[in-house]
Amino acid sequence: MTIFNLYIFDKMGTLMHYAEWNRTKKSGITREEEAKLTYGMLFSIKSFVSKISPHDPREGFLYYKTNRYALHYLETPSGLKFVLNTDTAAINVKELLQQLYAKVWVEYVVRDPLWTPGTVVTSELFQTKLDEFIKQSPIFGIRNI
Repeated sequence: MTIFNLYIFDKMGTLMHYAEWNRTKKSGITREEEAKLTYGMLFSIKSFVSKISPHDPREGFLYYKTNRYALHYLETPSGLKFVLNTDTAAINVKELLQQLYAKVWVEYVVRDPLWTPGTVVTSELFQTKLDEFIKQSPIFGIRNI
């Protein structure tokens, strides 16, 4: 199992933070363009799921899977959106994203007196703690190609 990359968006769709670990294929576009495409896709999928679901979609859209990767999604009550791309064998990713929010985002971003809500996260401490958290997770690994 492996983790490829992580996007963190605010409620307005601004890319707050991006990190990657085992991503082998680049998109060929800028990170900003890729983030806009990713956010737009999430917006469309969420809308589609809420309209077409035969049941009350309380949790809404959580993930989608292709034959090559899976995109996992967590939206917090404040509107932060965490998007984690993994291989298709990854399990318990919802719990991992919830822990990432509580143990890393809240501890090292929200409680950082130098960070202003709505601005891009540039804290090296946050990046270090995020990297440690991801690399210690059971789904982190080097992809066997």
